[in-house]
Amino acid sequence: MPLFRSSIQGALLLVTGLMAPPALAFELGFPVACALGGDCFIQNAFDHDPGPEARDAACGPLAYDGHDGTDIALPTLAEQAAGVEVLAAAPGVVAGVRDGMTDAPQGREGAPDVSGRECGNGVLLRHEGGWETQYCHMAEGSVAVAEGATVEAGAVLGRIGLSGNTEFPHLHITVRRDGVEIDPFAPDATSTCGDLPAADLWAGDVALPPGGILDAGFATGVPAYEEVKDGTADRPVASAEPVVLFALMFGGRAGDVVRLSVAGPEGTVIDHEEALDRTQAQLFRAAGLRAPEGGWPAGDYRGEATLLRDGATISTRTVETTLSP
Repeated sequence: MPLFRSSIQGALLLVTGLMAPPALAFELGFPVACALGGDCFIQNAFDHDPGPEARDAACGPLAYDGHDGTDIALPTLAEQAAGVEVLAAAPGVVAGVRDGMTDAPQGREGAPDVSGRECGNGVLLRHEGGWETQYCHMAEGSVAVAEGATVEAGAVLGRIGLSGNTEFPHLHITVRRDGVEIDPFAPDATSTCGDLPAADLWAGDVALPPGGILDAGFATGVPAYEEVKDGTADRPVASAEPVVLFALMFGGRAGDVVRLSVAGPEGTVIDHEEALDRTQAQLFRAAGLRAPEGGWPAGDYRGEATLLRDGATISTRTVETTLSP
């Protein structure tokens, strides 16, 4: 069996998931050394739509057509550069490894051709009962296990990277039983969606998020999207400069509202709301004002980015900066 499969093969296996056998007792530890919902996020989940559309297990938008796993993402490239470990989700035997592929996000100038190697640097583990877990997009040179080795749950396999077919730093983990892809959030229903089952494969409390805010910060102008994703957009602001608050988000749905507000020493500076006109896997928004005559009052400023759905807050993040004279 090949270690890394093409997206076409994954799509074919998704269709055969209609005949997948009932899931047996099998537990997954969380495969990334991070605080879920804090410094890492589930950005994409298993696609439960057997046709050309995409929907996650809860009928939400956290999937794309043919996606056969779970994407655990870091907020920006800055966190990836600091190093975040990928962990074995269950005890098993290393059935295959790949390393040596460059960390380079697709979609940017100079990105390498990864045809046939979409998973990038990764590890395939085989477990008892016909189960497998596959770990993709690890950092170049970080794979820490060798083929044939036996590993325990929680063993370090490598670090999150940008190798293979990816535009953002994340771990893609695919779970299979007897060669068929399984969604750990809904192991017995890979071609339908609705209320999530009470029993899933996660050993701990791992929830499928509605979407959220990955990062936020201050700038003196609307930053470039690549800067926001790289984690380099946040910068000091002087009192004579414009004040801009930006937010990087995931899982935004058409009709959601993004609220960006900034308060300073003399009260509210920015109070901006914007409805999203389309569903997007990842997006960013920014709002700002030029400095008034004489400049902003020096002191502490607090920004708050909020994502609302049907009038209810689903995610919020606050950031602070001090404006110098």
